[in-house]
Amino acid sequence: MAMHRFIGFVFTVMALLTAGVAAAVTVQPPLPGDSAYPFYMPMAGLRRPAIRLVVKCDASRAAGREVYAGTDAASLYGRATGGMEFIYEALDGTGRPCVYPFAPWMPQIAAPLQGTQYILRSSIPGRRVTFRTGNEWATIDLRIFDFGRQRVHFEMRDIDLEFPGGVQGMGALHLEAFGGVRPGLFSAVLRRCRIYGGKNALFVPGGQTMLYIEDSDIAGNVGGNADQEHTTYINGTLVTHLRNSTWHGQHAWSNVASGHQLKDKAYLRIYENVTVSNRPEGTTASAMPLIDASEFGFTWTNNLHLVRQAPAQAARDALVDLRTEMLYGAPANYPWSVLAGPAWRMPPDPLGVLDKVYLSVFLNTTVDSFRAEPYVFALRPQGTGFAPGTDHIVGNDQTPRAWQRAVSIAIHTTGRMARVYSRDGWTYTDPHLPPQDQWITDRDAFIRHALGLIGR
Repeated sequence: MAMHRFIGFVFTVMALLTAGVAAAVTVQPPLPGDSAYPFYMPMAGLRRPAIRLVVKCDASRAAGREVYAGTDAASLYGRATGGMEFIYEALDGTGRPCVYPFAPWMPQIAAPLQGTQYILRSSIPGRRVTFRTGNEWATIDLRIFDFGRQRVHFEMRDIDLEFPGGVQGMGALHLEAFGGVRPGLFSAVLRRCRIYGGKNALFVPGGQTMLYIEDSDIAGNVGGNADQEHTTYINGTLVTHLRNSTWHGQHAWSNVASGHQLKDKAYLRIYENVTVSNRPEGTTASAMPLIDASEFGFTWTNNLHLVRQAPAQAARDALVDLRTEMLYGAPANYPWSVLAGPAWRMPPDPLGVLDKVYLSVFLNTTVDSFRAEPYVFALRPQGTGFAPGTDHIVGNDQTPRAWQRAVSIAIHTTGRMARVYSRDGWTYTDPHLPPQDQWITDRDAFIRHALGLIGR
């Protein structure tokens, strides 16, 4: 009898252990490439997140909110100190990819912030987890205020945000990091993500921010003000670096020209193997330029693929518009004045002073369009002053060409187009580059030059 009781006890313990194992979430280590970062992005000094929350799939779906394996978010009282890592179970109980019927919960982030990381990832690297909800407030809103001289990092890997009703959020992903002062820095890295929803699918306010995105699909927005909202809006930051990714789906209307797929006002923009298309997501196609970027700063692209479908309105002429009507970043982010004036006169050979001008370089661009585009790139003229009390620049139509301190170069542009550039500015198509200018075709040399000018 005693032996039977002992055997029964053993089986009971085994059953409990088995149940515990079944309820646990298996978390696999990151892929080797997930620890690789751009050479210019300082990662030393970052520490492992103090808080690790693991979210279960089936239980969370049943509850309509996060159900945790182990430590519960309620223990944080909504506040997080020391950084956080959210790990979401990638597969449900049947082995299918998990779809969570809500937007991820984010805490109120408390100081101190130095060296902290905030990471959202799948439990199985390379397998996306999906958050899908029609809630009008659906968003991931990372709120980090007044980080000053501190170093803070955000990362999202293998996450799919599908927020078709999320009309209230500034972005389906809103990286709301404010108040940085050099050498303070906020960096954000997205790997293997898909983002759809919000007034802008991705919104990044201005500041001391570096953004790096690879192997991702930024699939469009759902806001109601289609002229002022975009698939992505990056506003006056330090760096935008995009690799092996696609932008499309700008929410457009038939009776307005609508917004841009990629509105990028970073000081330095690097695009590698990036496709930008006005292919809509359930609406008409936008008539605006696919990329709206700032002329002030530096742009380097290689294998940029531009795709334009026929819109309901007359298509605007430029596919990539380098604009000068507004200053987006902090003045300290720019090595020279953004205003034109007699203090600068372009030398007779602008190709001899490429290290002394705002510069954009487009390598191996391809154009697929419903029409022969009048031109692909536009370099707009600088103005002479600011409208009182604003960052808006005026006098752009009154400045002589000699005062313009910006050069744009396109090498090997192919596709349906009448010419490569508009008639504006100092632009060059397939020029013969002397040896001293070869650095402009070297991505890393270009980055070092641009960031070195502002001490980054």
